[in-house]
Amino acid sequence: MKLIDTHTHLYTEAFDEDRDKVIKNAIAKGIERFYLPSIDSKYTSRMYDLEKEYPNHIRLMMGLHPTHVKENCKEELQHVEQNLSQHRFAAVGEIGIDLYWDQTFLKQQQEAFNTQIRWAKEYELPIVIHCRDAFDEVFEILEDHRGEGLSGIFHCFTGTKDQADRAIDLNLKLGIGGVVTFKNGKIDQFLDQISLDHIVLETDAPYLAPVPFRGKRNQSEYLVHILQKLALIYRRSASEIATITSKNALSVFKI
Repeated sequence: MKLIDTHTHLYTEAFDEDRDKVIKNAIAKGIERFYLPSIDSKYTSRMYDLEKEYPNHIRLMMGLHPTHVKENCKEELQHVEQNLSQHRFAAVGEIGIDLYWDQTFLKQQQEAFNTQIRWAKEYELPIVIHCRDAFDEVFEILEDHRGEGLSGIFHCFTGTKDQADRAIDLNLKLGIGGVVTFKNGKIDQFLDQISLDHIVLETDAPYLAPVPFRGKRNQSEYLVHILQKLALIYRRSASEIATITSKNALSVFKI
């Protein structure tokens, strides 16, 4: 089976001691491609280095993560814009709104989200959305961009069935990760009502490790546990789900 991890932060400090081993273990498990979302300018050089080291496996995104929208937001957005103009990226992400940790910079988060969606359309790239405690705010902005040119992934989807339908109606795939294996994850209760054509797989490593590794550092190779859970939910073979979700991912990233 060939799998694609559509969301993994392999460049972060969490992997500094064994990054090559983690990547090679994942490749050995059938994960042939890794899509790396951006956080802020601090990590850009790390991302480029990793792309150079694994050119056949790693693809990069560029964007400003909503939890990193702070006082220096304008400078960070300039960094995003500059890099988008100089390098070919797979997507603009991860971008969005996060009101879980801090609501101080909501206005700036909204402006940054809106701006980066416009850039994605300009460069004909999909977007990868981060949303936490902010579905209403995220959908409000997405509706302003509905239509031609809007595509992407609703990363780490943890919403309701209605919110899933709304995201799909906006031409977005649902990024399904470790939460689907949690007893209190809830999305497993309705996921089989959503066509697999709208699903892509992700780990969000090093965060949100699936059962049986919950609470530990997540790794891209754990994508197989998410795949196995989806096989149970959809009552279809793991290989069939791998084929469909990988095809979906390649479609989103225009490959």
